[in-house]
Amino acid sequence: MRPVSDRFLATVRGSHSMASRVRVVPPGLTGVNPGPLDAAGKPLHEIPILSGDVILNSTADIRGTLDLTTEFEWPADASGLLTPYGNELFVERGIVYGDGVTEWVGQGYYRLYDVDQKSAPNGPIKIAARDRMSGIIDARPLAPQEFGAGVSVQAIFDFLVGEVYPGAVILFDFDAAATTFPSSHVLEDDRYKFLKDIADSLGKVMFWDYAGRLRVQAAPDPTTPVFDVNHGRGGVVATVSRSLSRQAVYNAVVATGEAPGEAPPVRAVALDLNASSPTYWHGPFGKVPKFYSSTFITTVGQAQAAANAMLARQLGLPYNVDFSMVPNVALEPLDPIRLSYPDKSEAHVIESLTIPLDAEGAMSATTREQIFGGINA
Repeated sequence: MRPVSDRFLATVRGSHSMASRVRVVPPGLTGVNPGPLDAAGKPLHEIPILSGDVILNSTADIRGTLDLTTEFEWPADASGLLTPYGNELFVERGIVYGDGVTEWVGQGYYRLYDVDQKSAPNGPIKIAARDRMSGIIDARPLAPQEFGAGVSVQAIFDFLVGEVYPGAVILFDFDAAATTFPSSHVLEDDRYKFLKDIADSLGKVMFWDYAGRLRVQAAPDPTTPVFDVNHGRGGVVATVSRSLSRQAVYNAVVATGEAPGEAPPVRAVALDLNASSPTYWHGPFGKVPKFYSSTFITTVGQAQAAANAMLARQLGLPYNVDFSMVPNVALEPLDPIRLSYPDKSEAHVIESLTIPLDAEGAMSATTREQIFGGINA
């Protein structure tokens, strides 16, 4: 969950006023108040919001997308603020307190992709934008690039991300400078796939955060809920719907890799061995393994860590809960929450969020219920 004050978390459960804003900024900035700013510290290029949503999805290559309708000046030439030739949109939503103070919560940086005006010259403008991972996906290398044995994860990320976003801030939750690979690797023609393969092989997730930083880190601990989504007095739930499906559900991961030299390939298996889990490996759900292979995996320990991490992000009841709620816009995909019904509560992990930028909409989410324990090789 994004950092917010205790006042924010208390106020979101009661009656309050919201605010949202979108500003046009040059590419590559970081932080939660990017310029240019006026003398009073307010954004110079704020654009009005008629309607819009930020959609965050942990299962998508591009985690964050923005759909926005605005009334603004149509760009007269390639240097116009809304031309999709490099400028980004920084998005915020927050709470206006009774004393007039607004606590803003950053929703991220989005690259302009599509700008449409159905009724020219004065009609509303619809904008579609994507987070910075879209730049990594777009920037496919023109020729293969080799990274020699012993190169560090940090060096690879600094180089490949820096080619697209010079000066990018990259945050690791491990010592990436000391994490190396014993053999050389060749990036052929897919920059994003190469970087994601490294992250997957280390059991990490990779995404651009609310402040414009690339994060390579473990998913949050699903056993520690960060927010209660509940009914009743002080509750935030508006509606709840549920669906059952076994599509894209697996209960084992087989991870393989290439050992250095003439050693045989390495291999590890993670199984759902929680007998109370609906996807128990030896239960009626059946045996549904997922196979993952990476040349970045060179030891059995690495293979096991990758398999365990992949399975841990998957485990849970094979049904999704969709709910709408009073917006707590500090929540993020992969955040663990406690979802309470009148007669029980369940531990869930958020898979996707839709965050409205106007006061009329409720925030909606898709989650997966968690069943803890039971991952074994």
